[in-house]
Amino acid sequence: MPPLHLTLPLDRAPDEVSRPDPSKLLAGDPVHSTWLAEDRAPLFAGVWHSTPGAWRVSYEEWEYFHVLTGRGTLTDATGQATALEPGGRHIIRPGFTGTFEVTETLTKDFVIFA
Repeated sequence: MPPLHLTLPLDRAPDEVSRPDPSKLLAGDPVHSTWLAEDRAPLFAGVWHSTPGAWRVSYEEWEYFHVLTGRGTLTDATGQATALEPGGRHIIRPGFTGTFEVTETLTKDFVIFA
């Protein structure tokens, strides 16, 4: 049985390092690092870190996230922009499409329910 309490040490190598799909990339060369605390569908949770850049996004899942450091902008398909700043807490619902831009290297805690 897996432990019922998890601690996520960030002093270890990330579980995943990736970049946005080139067809979705709008600016920069962002590198994404992910440390996973929970990786059992339908629930995923951990810490995500991205260097600056911008890319198109399309969500089929729920995501809650809390910005720890850095800055960026989440813009929906209608052009409504939301500033992403330290301390900000956000929920993205399934069906959201738009752009995610990181202007200052950003780190967030996240929980995804797919």
